[in-house]
Order: sequence, then C-alpha cells, then structure tokens
Amino acid sequence: MTIAENIMSRRRSFTGRGKGLCRALAVALLVSTPLGLQAKMDESQVYEPVAPTIDQARANILIARQLQFTHFRDLGISDELSGDVFDAYLEYLDGQRIYLTREDIQRFDRVKPQLGSALKTGQLQPGFDIYNLVQQRIIERLQFALKTINQGIGSLDFSTDETILLDRTEADWAENTAALNELWTRRIKNAVLAQRLNGTDDEKIEENLRQRYEGQLKRAYQARSEDAFQAYMNAFTGMWDPHTSYFSPRTSENFNINMSLSLEGIGAVLQSDNEFTKVVRLVPGGPASKQGQLQPADRIVAVGQEGKKTVNVIGWRLDEVVDLIRGPRDSVVTLEVIPANASDETVTKTIAIKRDEVKLEEQSASKDVIELERGGEDYKVGVITIPTFYADFQAMQAGDPNYKSTTRDVRELIRELQQDGIDGLVVDLRNNGGGALHEANDLVGLFIDQGPTVQIRNANNDVQVLNDGDPSVAYDGPLVVLVNRMSASASEIFAGAIQDYGRGLVVGSQTFGKGTVQAVRPLNHGQLKITQSKFYRVSGGSTQHKGVIPDIEIPSRIDKTRIGEDALDHALPWDQIEAVPHTRYFDFSGIIGELRKRHESRFDTNPEFKLLQREIEFLEKQRQLETVSLNFDKRKAQHEQIERTRLTIANARRELRGEEPFDSLEALEEWQDAQAADLDTTDEELDFVIREGGHIMADMLELDQQMASILQLRHFAVQAPAQ
Repeated sequence: MTIAENIMSRRRSFTGRGKGLCRALAVALLVSTPLGLQAKMDESQVYEPVAPTIDQARANILIARQLQFTHFRDLGISDELSGDVFDAYLEYLDGQRIYLTREDIQRFDRVKPQLGSALKTGQLQPGFDIYNLVQQRIIERLQFALKTINQGIGSLDFSTDETILLDRTEADWAENTAALNELWTRRIKNAVLAQRLNGTDDEKIEENLRQRYEGQLKRAYQARSEDAFQAYMNAFTGMWDPHTSYFSPRTSENFNINMSLSLEGIGAVLQSDNEFTKVVRLVPGGPASKQGQLQPADRIVAVGQEGKKTVNVIGWRLDEVVDLIRGPRDSVVTLEVIPANASDETVTKTIAIKRDEVKLEEQSASKDVIELERGGEDYKVGVITIPTFYADFQAMQAGDPNYKSTTRDVRELIRELQQDGIDGLVVDLRNNGGGALHEANDLVGLFIDQGPTVQIRNANNDVQVLNDGDPSVAYDGPLVVLVNRMSASASEIFAGAIQDYGRGLVVGSQTFGKGTVQAVRPLNHGQLKITQSKFYRVSGGSTQHKGVIPDIEIPSRIDKTRIGEDALDHALPWDQIEAVPHTRYFDFSGIIGELRKRHESRFDTNPEFKLLQREIEFLEKQRQLETVSLNFDKRKAQHEQIERTRLTIANARRELRGEEPFDSLEALEEWQDAQAADLDTTDEELDFVIREGGHIMADMLELDQQMASILQLRHFAVQAPAQ
C-alpha cells in the first residue's frame, strides 16, 4: 500500500471528528503526494508507512505529564509550542532542507498549530504522517541520485560557475520537484569534485556514491515505528532543554551499557546530527581519546572493520552505527569522518582506533613538574592534569578503604609535588567534561579550609548547598586552573568555586556552560532523561549557559559557535540566586591588570602563540565560507590553497622544535598517522599553555608575596565578608 492509499483508507474510517487534526494532516499529505508515485518506484520495493503503537501513545502521555510538572523549566503545552515542535521535528527529519519542497511545507500549515494538543493526549498519528511523507521524499531523492550516478558522472559539467551552499539550515525550501532535482545535481557534483581532488578515479567515485545512496535507500525502506516515535518525542522534549530526551528501549540499553563503562568500543559519546552521526565528546582514558585524532563535533560517514570493506553510514540510525563501532577488544575499527573544522562536508579523513574497555586507572589524575627561569630566579611549578571526575563506586560500596577517586589521587599527587619543593600549582581541567559531583565538591575542599562549594536549585526553588566540612587544606600555595570550551559540568563547579573564593586564577577560554542536572526515569516504553535542577556558584551566578569566564583568556581552536551550551537550541538561560556566605582568600583586583599585561607581553613575542593565532584565523576563515565552487579549476585552486596553508602551519611548528619540515602534505599525514598510532606520545602543541600557567603563577608571587600561602591569611579569611 502506498502512502496515498494508506491515507485514503484512513480518511474513509474517520467519523464525525473528520475536521480534527488527523484528518487535516491526512488531506494535506494526500494532496502533496504526486500522481503516479508508485509507478516511479522499484516494483519490488514499496515504502510501508510506519504507525504508532498503543505503548508509544501511553509513553507519550507520560512524557507530556513529566515535562509539564517535573521539569526545571516551567513550560506549558501551547499553540506556540506546537509550532516550535513542528519546526524542531522538521529540522531533525530534513535539517538541510534537501528532501521537502515549499509545496510540502505549505500543506502542513493547518496542522502545525495543533500538534501540542495532540501530544498531550497521545495522538501520535500526525507526527507519524509527517515522518512517512519525509521518508517517501527521501526515497525519491535517493532514487534520483542513483539514476544520475547510473547515467555516468562523465556527463556532469564542471566548467560552469555554479556554486553550492554549504549550510542549508536557514535556506529557502525548494519550490518544487524540479528545483530539488537541480539542488541534488549540484550535491552530486560537489561529492564528485571532492573525490576527484583527492585523486580518486571516476569509476571508483561512482562505486563509492552508489554504495552511499543504496545504503541510505535501503534504510529508508526499512524505517521502523520506533524511529518515528523517538524522533518525534525528541523534537517534543527538546522544547524544554537540549539535555532532556527520550530513549527508546533499544537506546536505553545502549545508554545503560555506557553508564557502566563496560562497553568495548572506542570511548566516544555519539548523537544523531541530521544524516550524520556526530561525536559529542570523548571519554577520558578511552581508546579514541588516547589515539588523539578523533575530535568533538567530527561527523562519522563510514565505518570499516579489519579485513572488510568500509561501510557508508550516512543516514543510518544511531544504534546501528554504535553496533558497527563496537567489537572485540584489541580489534581495529576504521572511521571515515568529516572533521569539525572541515571547509565542507566532502572533506574527510580516515582514523584507525583499537577497541578496548575504558579503564578507571586510565582516567586517573597525573602529575608533572616544569621549571621556569625568570630574570635569574628559578621557579618549580607542579602540574596536575585531571581528565574527569571519577570514583570507583563499586569499591566504595564494597567498603574498600583504598578505593580510587579524583580527590584521593589528587591529594597524594599534591603530597608528592610538595616533596619536590614546588613553588606553585597548575591544575589542568582542559577537555574535562565532568563526572561525579561529590568529587568536585571534595576537590574544592583540598584547596580551602571549609565552606560551601556549589548550590543546587530544583524546579520548586528549593536550594541545596554542598559543603566542604573538612578544615584541613592539602595545598595552600598559589594556584592556577586551566580550562577550555570542553571543560564542563563538575569542572565548571570546581573552577567557579576557586574563582569565587579568590583561591586562584582561572586561565584559558570560556567553559562549556553545562549547569544542569538530569535524572533518568523509566517509562512503560523506554526512558526519559529529564532536567530537574540547576547548578549555581557560591557567589549566586549559574554555570549554566555562560560557563566560567577566565580571569586571563587564551584563545582556542575550538569553534564556540558549534560547541557549548550557548550553541544549543532551547538551552536554559543564565540566571542567579542569592550568594551564600563564603571566604574570599585573595583579592586579585589590585594585580589582575598587571598580570594580564605581563601575559599579553609574553604572548606578543611567543612564536607558538603566534602560530596558534594564525591557525585559529585560518580555521575561522574556513568556517566563514558559505559556498564552494562547482567549477573544477576554481575548486582545485581553492583546495590547493587550503592544503598549502595546512602544510605551512605544520612546518612552522616543526621549525620551532628544530625538526625537519615536511616536503608534502602526504608526508605530514603519514607522520600524523604514526603519531596517533603511538599511544605513548603526548600533545606537545599545547605545552606552552601549561608553561604560561606557570608564568602567571610566578607573576602572582612576584606581585604579592602574601599569595604564597592562604594559611598566613587564615584570620583574614575567616573574618572576610561574603562577596
């Protein structure tokens, strides 16, 4: 039965409620279905529309109730929300606006304002009808693409001055099918061009593209009811905030496996991003993190197993991609990804990662010592790197007095560094995505005598304050905390507390801004992850959305427009509540200007920082590209310019280290592959940031010797008013 036949059948079964939502949408979809649709399709394959189940309808009602009555955000289900849900749902199903036409969208006008009332009462058919139409349009587009490829890519003209828009999320919808055909011809030409510029011959290009489109087509025909329900529910739950989401029974299973860290894979958190599977973050100590090439915001386009052909996964369901990436320990999985900083979606790189379990000991804090010579004065700086806030809960529950945790390990590392005679300490929280909340609380306690560390407010405005009740101090000297855009959650709580107490300086770039707390609640069908509370600093400001703003800023390669809470739709806003009484150990206001001046002076003459700035400017220029040319000669010139710049920057860095430059980009890529394969190598590129943290610590001591120890100021600290 075709979609048109299915809808006609449903229309005949409507009763006196025929003017309701389902009928309106059914008519809309019927009109939008072209005549002779089935005749255009492969006779052996006809798309079977998916339909909601009773269990899904019940789960929908439970989700609606939970969202309205237990979510932190007080948001009702209104007509305005209906439109937002509709827009979010379309963004998920056709975010790049490459499947539906303006005619299709206009057919939804009568339905759009009524989705909210339907979602309140478990009426899922409208959402499923939209899903079915989009699947049908996907099939039509993929059939067009395959027809074009089968005619031979040699017939495509690459001598014109055509261009293609790289990001179509804000583009106008194509007027009609003819306009979509033109758009898809350009998309195919873009894909062909990218592979030709990488040296692939036309026969292989045709094979690659045919495999991609056939794989997507196969999955479009295999659409499941659960796919539609999960997409629809996540468009709905996402109205409250981006961290509230629905997990289908299958996704719930994967979530629970990941939470227990028993998954043998690559140690990466993934999510769907339109047609792609996107890397959200890397698990510290995991195979991908140690290998070093995979980065947050990279998008996976293909997965390969040892001795087997790479499988294109564009358009695959997230759980299927996860299953493909999983595998036996010590086996190798190959990922083809679009790098986060790629100039367009046709630029890819291949990464080989050996699968393994994520082991707690590989997430452990570690120490180092750097020595600085400044005007005849020597400084020894301790560095403690904390990849995540961890605790061995099983050992803790079993009563093991020696269980591992972040705070226990850092306390011991501090003791060892003090035996080495350090003058100051740098705590490196860059790329630390958070973890156990109580560990962040306890870690703050190593650096203050006692007091509050974080406030947690729930939807009823009840505020809980976590405290460090231990008056002992593990480290009383000058302190610098390094953060970047990937420092999130528990990292932000620690950095914010150190800043509020005046206990040390925060250095780096604005943090992620993840200041909310979620709970996973079981449903009759799957699970709901829902935001219940919000974190606030002891000074009253939230870490949500804004994150922690460093006292001294160091720019980063990370694209803040794509990574961070403020880059997410419907993120809860920043706000503040009353401060709680807390100590203020040091007042940096008298010296912060001079500290920044000295920092800027060093960086003005620092060749590594100049190189970082140059690289950031290059990446920013690539991000600002809105279109690319489909003219072969122009595209080739642009491609070669980008490759030359990459090689120039890499060789400049080699020169700084006294190493021989690479004679070609291929030599650079071979070296990068070899470096990534050696898990014992470290990222030397950012060592200068740690050293700069040490210099800032030394500046603090030179400008104010009182900062050598908070213990000398205990009386002042206890008497100090809250700020």
